[in-house]
Amino acid sequence: MITVVDYGRGNLYSLSHALSHIGIGHAVSERPEDILAASAIILPGVGAFADAMDELDQRSLVAPLQDAAGRGVPLLGICLGMQILAATSEEFGRRNGLGIIPGSVRALPEPDDGGGIRIPNVGWRRLALHQEDPLYHGMQEGVMAYFVHSYGFFPEGDAVMATSEVNGLSVPAIVRRRHVVGCQFHPEKSGPVGLEMLHNFFTEARKSATASVRGSEVGAV
Repeated sequence: MITVVDYGRGNLYSLSHALSHIGIGHAVSERPEDILAASAIILPGVGAFADAMDELDQRSLVAPLQDAAGRGVPLLGICLGMQILAATSEEFGRRNGLGIIPGSVRALPEPDDGGGIRIPNVGWRRLALHQEDPLYHGMQEGVMAYFVHSYGFFPEGDAVMATSEVNGLSVPAIVRRRHVVGCQFHPEKSGPVGLEMLHNFFTEARKSATASVRGSEVGAV
């Protein structure tokens, strides 16, 4: 079962429509047991970091998400859903996140007097692809995606797969830690490129599930 997490802070209609458009069967749920039983998870999100974590906590979803990520369930965080994968955030004071990918969420730089991107960063931005990643398999450098955010997630280590430029700063646009992926942009609003990325995520998830089953069968012999 593919589960889209409903915690009251996600753009569920657009995302669900996009998944249906590319033929991905899914369930939208706020039930912890559905997250624990999921074969793949999408964690969407819009709004403020602390508010999102409060909503997850009130619905008893924090531990199931951490457990699923720890077991190797493919997980895609979108926009705020990517940011709450972080260990901490500085938005409206320090706050702990899910801690699935080490790193912190910080404010985007404001434009200088010479002009630049107004914050919040809203609109189509070009992606710089830094490492090969299944999410953008077959895509060329310079593809564009649709962003809406005032903060960025800056992970530790080599977790940054792609960036976008905001007022002279390379801001992570795609992050990955093994089977957990985050998109700062909205793939469901990013046209054919975004739909292809969603398709690629589930193609990778199916391969992972098949490999897991084969490994279990070998271990049982």
